[in-house]
Amino acid sequence: MASHIFRTGRAVAEKLVSAHGSRVLAAGVPALTPAPVQQQRRHLSVHEHLSMGLLRDAGIAVPRFKVAASAKEALQHAKEIGKQSGVPDVVVKAQVLAGGRGKGTWDSGLKGGVKLVFSAEEAKDIAEKMLNHKLFTKQTGKEGRLCQKVMIAERLYSRREFYFAITMERSFGGPVLVGSSQGGVNIEEVAAENPSAIIKEPVDIIGGIQKEQALYVAKEMGFSEGSIGKAADYIVKLYNDIFLKYDATMVEINPMSEDKHGEVYCMDAKISFDDNAAYRQKEIFNLRDWSQEDDRDKRAAEADLNYIGLDGNIGCLVNGAGLAMATMDIIKLHGGTPANFLDVGGGATAQQVTEAFRLITSDSRVNAILVNIFGGIMRCDIIAQGIVAAASELKMKIPIVVRLQGTRVDDAKAIIATSDMKILACDNLDEAAQMVVKLSTIVDLAREAAVDVKFELPL
Repeated sequence: MASHIFRTGRAVAEKLVSAHGSRVLAAGVPALTPAPVQQQRRHLSVHEHLSMGLLRDAGIAVPRFKVAASAKEALQHAKEIGKQSGVPDVVVKAQVLAGGRGKGTWDSGLKGGVKLVFSAEEAKDIAEKMLNHKLFTKQTGKEGRLCQKVMIAERLYSRREFYFAITMERSFGGPVLVGSSQGGVNIEEVAAENPSAIIKEPVDIIGGIQKEQALYVAKEMGFSEGSIGKAADYIVKLYNDIFLKYDATMVEINPMSEDKHGEVYCMDAKISFDDNAAYRQKEIFNLRDWSQEDDRDKRAAEADLNYIGLDGNIGCLVNGAGLAMATMDIIKLHGGTPANFLDVGGGATAQQVTEAFRLITSDSRVNAILVNIFGGIMRCDIIAQGIVAAASELKMKIPIVVRLQGTRVDDAKAIIATSDMKILACDNLDEAAQMVVKLSTIVDLAREAAVDVKFELPL
């Protein structure tokens, strides 16, 4: 049976590659597929040392490592690891939630977020230039990420380095194992320049991973004969004891290495977890480092709101992800640019709506706000109460355009009409979008001219 499932999975993969071409080549490497600059994140990422700890607990070999929050600790840890390994060389790794650390730059002048050093004293010096400084990579943007901890890791002398990942891939209809003989480098570049160097093996989500599959992937990745068995064991553990056990959306090991003695190690680990599993993975989600994320994301999570900051100047408040996308599209259609994606969901309270307005207006670039609510489960009068409360409490001076339809819409309109707040109501979404774009432009021009503008609906 195992052999049948194994062969069937391979056949399915080959058909998918033939049918979908470049789409399937991107399996396991999300960055290969063009995506919007800002995209809603549905997963939790944790620091490398925490991911490495999970691997170690699962019985997977990793280098010795310790975490330091000061240069003094880095010196002590480097000495301890050097004594244990018999070699003074260690690797100092910045613990920031961003890819491309190795090629990053620091506000301290240091180059690179992963540094090989040859003594404990050098580890201390490097740690001083990393800790409490900002690292800038392609993923951090111009704001950078503050480094508050560094990982001091044992230096291992790899004979070969490989890439391995497990991810969910729609093209395969479930989990897929991704491997390559070219590890320790940017996998996106490998996929672009030499896609045949990346192998993909789908796993039956019901039947689970088969040992035969793991052996096949290890062999195709290029492990030596004496190391294939160990590599396959680790692949099975990564799937069962990490990917499934912790509801991961991705497990990435780059590199997975083989040393001169044939031992296999996971030298680096990046694990992402499904936000929808937070209720059963409380210990994992307690590891979230909010200091590495936008403060607005934290506030949105605490208020149970779905918020994504964008680069425009028109705030959007809607109920439902599909309506949010449509609202942003129609704003763009009329020449505007949305400043955010904010979905209050189907059961929002007036307090949540007020917090939503706080989030939107915390962005100084916002010139106008469009509220687009379709009241099915969500009652329009609740939204109206929140809008009025927010406008009053926050003393908002920017124009608010409101389009409400559905349950208790007449009550909502009455609440807005008697509020004495300058809230502009529209029944038609197209007209509301045109209005908010025009008002945003007016506010932008007024700000440039240092002129105060007051908005009122004509009688």
